[in-house]
Amino acid sequence: MKLYQVDAFTSSLFSGNPAAVVPLEAWPDDALLQNIAQENNLSETAFIVPDEQGYALRWFTPTVEVDLCGHATLAAAWVVFNALGFPGERVSFSSASGPLFVSRDGNRLTLDFPARPGKPVVDVQPFEKALGVSIQTALQARDTLVVLDSAEQVRQFQPDMAAIAQLDTFAVMITARGDDCDFVSRFFAPAKGVPEDPVTGSAHCSLVPYWADQLEKTQLHARQVSPRGGELFCNLNGDRVSISGEARCYLKGEILL
Repeated sequence: MKLYQVDAFTSSLFSGNPAAVVPLEAWPDDALLQNIAQENNLSETAFIVPDEQGYALRWFTPTVEVDLCGHATLAAAWVVFNALGFPGERVSFSSASGPLFVSRDGNRLTLDFPARPGKPVVDVQPFEKALGVSIQTALQARDTLVVLDSAEQVRQFQPDMAAIAQLDTFAVMITARGDDCDFVSRFFAPAKGVPEDPVTGSAHCSLVPYWADQLEKTQLHARQVSPRGGELFCNLNGDRVSISGEARCYLKGEILL
């Protein structure tokens, strides 16, 4: 099996979010896919198989399969366009979250994902206790979106991973209005094998609808202010979100089974 490791949502190596991409001809047992993801020990490993629309796409953390992942989709698209010789400018992926599309314009890749607006969390006390912060607003989609007072508070936040792992949610994202962009965020999913994700495309399926409403604009410039950091250019298009960024391939190799 060929394997590619791609830094997503960045134009330079050693930043953005690294994902592994494994192109396959057919699906092996799920246990093998999970073992490969565990061995890679990255936040996500993407597996792609050709189908009638383009490619079928699945994502695995080191511990579980997930229903949507943005940065690994961007990485998979980089592989399709640059390593597999795909001739078009727009590739279609069939996934657990429905059809996903990635288009290219020069070095910039744009994801076309479903929007996932959150609903208000009635009881924010468990989140305030686990995070150790005062919460402005909390919304629940697949992940819990927690709004803090400032971008600097998001940057300086020190997570208690054990406490976050006990919360009844897939993951927690903290966010605030940006000081050099529209909004900033960080993303934590320790119970799913991803303590802090460097740059999280799927989180922006919830972040973009929220901030589009708050800022009364549909074009948004976002930064994920994890230690590695990443930059995203987003648009809200009705019930879809477009998320753009660049990617750099760090590694090409082979899995020997």
